[in-house]
Order: sequence, then C-alpha cells, then structure tokens
Amino acid sequence: MAGRLLGRALAAVSFSVALASVTVKSPGCRGIPAFRNSFSSCWFHLNTNVMSGSNGSKENSHNKARTSPYPGSKVERSQVPNEKVGWLVEWQDYNPVEYTAVSVLAGPRWADPQISESNFSPKFNEKDGHVERKSKNGLYEIENGRPRNPAGRTGLVGRGLLGRWGPNHAADPIITRWKKDSSGNKIMHPVSGKHILQFVAIKRKDCGEWAIPGGMVDPGEKISATLKREFGEEALNSLQKTSAEKREIEEKLHKLFSQDHLLIYKGYVDDPRNTDNAWMETEAVNYHDETGEIMDNLTLEAGDDAGKVKWVDISDKLKLYASHFQFIKLVAEKRDAHWSEDSEADCHGL
Repeated sequence: MAGRLLGRALAAVSFSVALASVTVKSPGCRGIPAFRNSFSSCWFHLNTNVMSGSNGSKENSHNKARTSPYPGSKVERSQVPNEKVGWLVEWQDYNPVEYTAVSVLAGPRWADPQISESNFSPKFNEKDGHVERKSKNGLYEIENGRPRNPAGRTGLVGRGLLGRWGPNHAADPIITRWKKDSSGNKIMHPVSGKHILQFVAIKRKDCGEWAIPGGMVDPGEKISATLKREFGEEALNSLQKTSAEKREIEEKLHKLFSQDHLLIYKGYVDDPRNTDNAWMETEAVNYHDETGEIMDNLTLEAGDDAGKVKWVDISDKLKLYASHFQFIKLVAEKRDAHWSEDSEADCHGL
C-alpha cells in the first residue's frame, strides 16, 4: 500500500512539474516543457504546443479542454483560469458542471456504465479485460471512485461525449507524399528551399474542422489495426464498398502500412471533449509514400465520420482540430520538409 501511495504521489508531482512549464533548452530553440515519467524510466517531452493545437498559445497546456460550449451541446463549463488548472493548486470553491451525453448514458457497447452502478468495478491504471485503462503518460489519480484528468481541471465532470472513464485511446494515421509537378518532380518551396509535403486531411462532420483521419481503438484491437481501419473508413469510404472493392483497398493499404513509418506522438491530447474524469490519448503515426505510387492508385472518398477528404499542403498556415496542427508540424520536421517561410519558426529536435 505504501509503495502504491508513493507511486501515485510521484505521478502527481511529475505532471505538476510539466504543467508548471519547467523547461529544458535545446540549441536554437525556445524552451520545451518536460517531465520525468517515473514509471517508464524515460524522459517524456510534453510540448505545450502539442497540447494547445494550432493557436500556438503557451499560456497553458490545457486550452481546448476548457472551451465552451461543450461539443454537441449547450453546456457551459465552469471557468478555470490558467493558474488554477493544476490539481496541486488549492481551490476550495471549484464547482465543475456535471455532464455526460445522452448518447453515452444510453449504454452503447463502446461506453462504460456509470460509476455508481453496482455491477461496474473498473480496474483503473491497468488492462481491464479487453479494455485498456492504462494511460500512456503513467499513473493517474482516482478520487471518489473517479479517475482524475492528469493534465488538470477542465470545468466539467462526468464523461461528456467520451465512452470510457479515464483514458480514451485513439489512433491517428498521418499519410504523406511529396508534392510533385506534372513531370513527376518534387516541388520545392521558393522561400524555405525545402520540398513540400502533403497529407490526407478530412473535414469532420461533428465540428466542421479539418483534421487527421483517425478514431477510437476498439477493445482488444492493436493500434496498427486501428490506424489502417480508420484511414480506410474515413478517407477511402471502405464501409460502403463491395467485398471485391474492400479486398482491393485492403491489399493497397497493406503495402502502404508496411512502408516507412514514424511514431510522431504518443500520449495525452488537449481535446474539446475532455473532462475532469475522461480524456483523449492517442498514437499519431506517419506513413510516408515516398514515390506516391501507392496513393496515386487509391481514390480518396470521404466516409464514416468524415464529410470531405483531400490532399493538403503542409505549412504553418494550417488550422486543424485539437492537437493535430502540432502533429503535422512534427512530421514536417522529421521529414525535413517545408513548414514556414520564417526560418526562425522551425524548432528541430523535439
């Protein structure tokens, strides 16, 4: 018991250090918030830009998770000022709004029951049957039977639109190719002098924002399978295809997802659906079609949760959902592709 309490205390201290923006310096780069993950024995960089998305705000690593109204509702969160986001900051008058969407309370197969139900005894911070309740960022606290968002207060308790108490795991496939001219030559940006990279973007039906394709990991499903499935469903409309068409798509996707790939990000995501008791975590993986031959033979067609789909040039002018802007920036940096016309905007070595 003592060891468990000590571990929980270390986890809380680790996250509070991150949220207090303790910084380490990288040559030619602005300060990068970081924290020591005591449980994985490795350094884990929690970049505030990753958490805050496309607006570049560095005031706090927890911005979109405090926005109102809550997605798909008229529910207004209790306001949480930047200086009171962290759980270690005492706030006796904190009075968050309770909200769980009707669609979640209806009990679909992807959602947990309410904590109060007598037959529901979730095993937080571990694999619970086929449901993964471990966080990619280490242990999280349990308070009054409910898991507590490791990134801090959001102004709302319950689950909102999220099915699971605690971490809700997703996977985001970032499919890229080089932009080419009619002769098949890579196009170089005239200012940065770097080749222009493109990625497949979808326009979400729920909020109308452009985003990386992706979705929730099904219980027992491998991340690699989720990445392939979600790209097929949202960017190729595979759910509406005939059996023969599905087999053809599967063969081409197998080639694509067997190619060069990079893990871009793994961990907590600053998402507008997050609450004090339920939050999004993801693995963003970049699959790059160097020659373009595979994707040239696949016709993009929006499906499932996507309203539109298209190839988009990567640059710092993008406006994307949740933390997707920073994921794309990291892809550009790792692929040494064009990002900004301002040379000082690039920050390598994250």
